[in-house]
Amino acid sequence: MVTAGQSCPTKYTPADVAKATVTAFQRTVPVAVPGVTFLSGGQSEEEASVHLDAINKYPGKKPWTLTFSYGRALQASVLRAWGGKAENIKAAQDELLKRPKANGQACLGKYVAGSIPSLAAAKSNFVASHAY
Repeated sequence: MVTAGQSCPTKYTPADVAKATVTAFQRTVPVAVPGVTFLSGGQSEEEASVHLDAINKYPGKKPWTLTFSYGRALQASVLRAWGGKAENIKAAQDELLKRPKANGQACLGKYVAGSIPSLAAAKSNFVASHAY
């Protein structure tokens, strides 16, 4: 996704992210490529869902499937709910179902921002100097 860097003072809208991302893809990604799978890149769970949704809603030629393979933006709420305690497993499992549902809707351009709240939805998952 084309998003502003973490230290950028300007906060762009999901529509801006969608336009920049689709424009960049149209200029560089061959139509023969079947799909693009996004990482969350330190975005919050909600930001990642909202941006994916906006990209899929963006009017314009998008011959690729645009989907997600989020790590931190799928598990932050789960880990917060669980907290390493056996008595919290059910709560963590309940959280585990939320973000994939939101992102599944976002892949179809049908996610409504804030409609699937989760414990860490708004918390940034940015880690300075993160290495994969």
